[in-house]
Amino acid sequence: MTAVREVAVVGAGAAGLHAAEALRRAGYDGRLTLIGAEDELPYDRPPLSKQLLDGQWQPGQLTLRTPEALAELRLDLRLGAAAERLDRATRTVHLADGGRVRCEAVVLATGVRPRRLPGAETPLPGAHVLRTLADALALRAELRPGVRLLVVGGGLLGAEAAATAVGLGAEVTWLVSAAPLAAVLGADTAALLTGLHRDHGVRIRRGAAAAVVERGGRAVGVRLADGSELAADAVLTAIGSRPATEWLAGSGVPLEADGGVACDAHCAAGPGVWAAGDAAAWPDPRTGRRRRLEQRTNATEQALCAARNLLAGPDGARQVYDPVPYLWSDQYGLRVQAFGSPGGADRFEVVDGSLAEHRFAAACVREGRVTGAVGIAAARALRALRARVAAHDPWPPADRPQPAAALS
Repeated sequence: MTAVREVAVVGAGAAGLHAAEALRRAGYDGRLTLIGAEDELPYDRPPLSKQLLDGQWQPGQLTLRTPEALAELRLDLRLGAAAERLDRATRTVHLADGGRVRCEAVVLATGVRPRRLPGAETPLPGAHVLRTLADALALRAELRPGVRLLVVGGGLLGAEAAATAVGLGAEVTWLVSAAPLAAVLGADTAALLTGLHRDHGVRIRRGAAAAVVERGGRAVGVRLADGSELAADAVLTAIGSRPATEWLAGSGVPLEADGGVACDAHCAAGPGVWAAGDAAAWPDPRTGRRRRLEQRTNATEQALCAARNLLAGPDGARQVYDPVPYLWSDQYGLRVQAFGSPGGADRFEVVDGSLAEHRFAAACVREGRVTGAVGIAAARALRALRARVAAHDPWPPADRPQPAAALS
């Protein structure tokens, strides 16, 4: 095990917490500092657009660990103190509250921050994003029967928020620039879900948003690229995110063009520097191209890998990070699950159930190889497809039963 005695984990979300836990479970007994920009104890983000937004859950139900469980980790817990600068020469993390944290090794797990439309770069009543607990509570306060909500962005976050809001009686318009959800779940599953949105009263509008419209100190809609306007009582912008890595400028930590932390195959971004979670970009062993995954399961798995490799030391056996990406989404009482990369497939083949009955598992194939799998309420068949995604199996599979010969 490495001789490091001071480790700082920057970012107190799922990735940061799991990194800290993994270090302790592996026997690390040195000083361990967990730094978080928010005041709350580490909490889970997926329920923000679902159970928390619709009022089923209260904030305390999102907390990932109790105060007692955190105390067992023997953390120097710094909450409400965002990291402002990393000085690698002196091995120091400088905090916004003036504090300084010495560290022989650092795990970067600061995640991402939402992109905003022009006109709402600074807080504006009625203009919302959905990344933090405070964001979700602010949006929840506006959702009531009859309120006009405009959701901008055709990804999973926008889809989940639209489904939640219409379930609360809001009049929802969903503004998308392309086929919603197709890039994430593939065209067939996306078409199924888009149909469900329409069936539940969501108005889907195609167009490119240019800016939030403000009048009287409040957001009142969105101006489109063609100059027209869509009116609303509240606007939710869900157009993607940027890695929260601005504080690393000048540190020498390599960053990608989009701000992601450029790691090697072991999640290392330089001597004594590791990264995990939404902001970490590492080389995919299958393609060699760097990728980032903004997925909850990835936050856990990559944190475990980074912690394990940190403790292995420079001469130890390090693990290559080679996950099978997994995501899920809850919309209209259905849980959609996906492995790998269903988007961009040139072939979509249902192996169990059917889309019509909203119960299916399907292989997503690109250039003759299984690159993804997606399904609803067909867990066993989907798990079997996961293995094919992991192996990048050819399709159709050699072990597939062949049709019986016709009787003469």
